Amino acid sequence: MWVFDLKGHEIGVVGCAVGASFAVLVAEEMFASGCDLLISFISSGQITPQGAPPYFILIDRALRDEGTSYHYLPPSDWSTAPEHLLSRLDGAFEGGPRVLTGATWTTDAPFRETEAAIAAARSRDILAVEMEAAGLYAFARARDRDVICLAHVTNQMGTIEGDFEKGEANGTADALAVVSRIPGRVG
Repeated sequence: MWVFDLKGHEIGVVGCAVGASFAVLVAEEMFASGCDLLISFISSGQITPQGAPPYFILIDRALRDEGTSYHYLPPSDWSTAPEHLLSRLDGAFEGGPRVLTGATWTTDAPFRETEAAIAAARSRDILAVEMEAAGLYAFARARDRDVICLAHVTNQMGTIEGDFEKGEANGTADALAVVSRIPGRVG
């Protein structure tokens, strides 16, 4: 883990936690080690166009199409962000990189992202597809932990030439600009 000070807040970064089961394993370990707030930045593909990537989505709910969330909560369609965190983040991202609020589809099977499945996701007003949010939000609710997930929409599902553009320095500058606005609002 890389640990550094960001505007007076101690931030730790753990990279490459891909997939809900691994992300939740890391989350469990982080909170057992004294973490107060987990902010997950998730690479994601655009489902419902909201302009050209890259941009961010503050995930308010994630469609549960993976297995990890079901180990924490009973079956349901959605896994939701802690409401007290969402309400504190209202207006937090104005004047910075583009951050939308909306739903994503969490799947652990990227090759199941068929045209029919994408169309079904669009019909449910889902903005992007990713692999971690439903599991992390189910963990947060079951364990009463503060977790917030942001999707970094970096591609249009490989449908255009040169897809998977993350922005300057692979999106690091924008990601830090977004994360720097969170601890002061929710801490």
